[in-house]
Amino acid sequence: MHHINPNYPTVTLPFLLRQLLILLLLTCHRIIYTRAAAGNWDLLKSNIGISAMHMQLLNNDRVIIFDRTDFGASNISLPNGKCRNDPNDTTLQNDCTAHSVEYDVALNSIRPLMVLTDVWCSSAAVMPDGVLVQTGGFNDGDHAVRIYKPCIDGSCDWQEIKDGLAQRRWYATNHILPDGRQIIIGGRRQFNYEFYPKKSPAEKAYNLPFLVQTNDPKIENNLYPFVFLNVDGNLFIFANNRAILFDYTKGVVVRSYPAVPGGDPRSYPSTGSAVLLPLKNLQGEAIGADVLVCGGAPKGAYINALNGNFVGALNTCGRISITDSNPVWVMETMPLARVMGDMVLLPNGNVLIINGASKGTAGWELGRDQVLAPVIYRPENRIGSRFEVQNPSSIPRMYHSTAILLRDGRVLVGGSNPHIYYNFTGVSFPTDLTLEQFSPAYLNPDSANMRPRIVSPVSRPIIGYRQLLDVQFTLSGMLNKDLVVVTMVAPSFTTHSFAMNQRLLVLSGNVTVVGKSSYRVRILTPSSVNLAPSGYYLLFVVHQDIPSEGIWVQIK
Repeated sequence: MHHINPNYPTVTLPFLLRQLLILLLLTCHRIIYTRAAAGNWDLLKSNIGISAMHMQLLNNDRVIIFDRTDFGASNISLPNGKCRNDPNDTTLQNDCTAHSVEYDVALNSIRPLMVLTDVWCSSAAVMPDGVLVQTGGFNDGDHAVRIYKPCIDGSCDWQEIKDGLAQRRWYATNHILPDGRQIIIGGRRQFNYEFYPKKSPAEKAYNLPFLVQTNDPKIENNLYPFVFLNVDGNLFIFANNRAILFDYTKGVVVRSYPAVPGGDPRSYPSTGSAVLLPLKNLQGEAIGADVLVCGGAPKGAYINALNGNFVGALNTCGRISITDSNPVWVMETMPLARVMGDMVLLPNGNVLIINGASKGTAGWELGRDQVLAPVIYRPENRIGSRFEVQNPSSIPRMYHSTAILLRDGRVLVGGSNPHIYYNFTGVSFPTDLTLEQFSPAYLNPDSANMRPRIVSPVSRPIIGYRQLLDVQFTLSGMLNKDLVVVTMVAPSFTTHSFAMNQRLLVLSGNVTVVGKSSYRVRILTPSSVNLAPSGYYLLFVVHQDIPSEGIWVQIK
């Protein structure tokens, strides 16, 4: 295998220059291979050295990416002659290649990072202070906690706490909580949950019978459960084909939701995806919350795929108002069936459904017939007019693919390795080391005069709860005051078709004119940590569904 050993320079740039570089990246130095009205595709990197199985955007506009240590030697060397020596590794005990990288969005560059033990099929969340805390994995990494503290000088790398977890966590889900801790739910043969950091070294895991009840023997269909913080502070937990509302502070199921009509599984390995739809009316007495679950595979699809029969994926989405007194699933039909798809909340509140296959399930070699075209879902439209097919990519994104939102509104797309090792030849879906971007139609040049530009606050202000905040912006075109909103987006940790901690809040406000082509919108920030857990968010001004470039804000 060819190893690449680039000497990436350490670059520290003033913040405004970094913003300029991001804008330039939108217009130049790219290989453009699709151009049309319904979204554009661009190739950013032909080889990042690893396959993007897990991704997280941090508040310094770097993306942390990693796959697994036991794929074998990667295509990017560790810096300065470093090597990882792990006698327990199942593939390569002395490994001088990286299995994690940092992607600099502004510079479109890659820096290799060093993980010490296997991070395969793990989970993570960003803490309120912006530090990425990753948990679990495989083999000797399944009890580990790994910490990544963002920096801008190229000096930061992974730190590992070998036995930070009470139980093995492999295919688990993490969610940040209102008190700033993470909850880590489930994983293979783990019908329980635990917290990090621990209140005491003696704190152990707590049983969660729901995970036993949703486990299909020899198939599972309840791994990487879909978890969302509800507006009342309880957790909505979806696994297999049904969900509960769970009070994690008391270990009590508050309510059980009906099963999705049809009863087909939506969780790994019959992998669909899910999002908590945008939260609105944040200052009202009754804040509603809707969850959308899309795609997956029919009952029996996993066993069929193991036997070489690749069943068509599900083409339905189920939407449920989880705060209703009598919640029911409303079913909708997607234009394209999809398994192993990703769902990304866009700054304007629409949902991008992207990646995946139309037959089979998740797992080694178990997917067929790539779905190259993304779909936009508009939650505010009437049923029957919510979906719009977008322009296709030319790169299949099968098992172990990812997609995340960037600060400028683009969607970063990478990954795809349905093989036990890196495999580049003689297979239908070779291991993919590329990074692409999908630019939704709101980034088209003909929308430029309708696109706001935030003038103040400057990026990275600290804001409080239930606080008046003035956001000043400019617009070169004609403003429609009634079609201006501010949105706050919590960037997700994404792996295996689920974007953990993804959250979007819509903040309405009054718009006033402050000068020529200059305006101010006064908003009231979220009222509690149940609505917006403390931490870093991307803040956008959206005009006629066209978002500005975001700025980072920290709410606490």
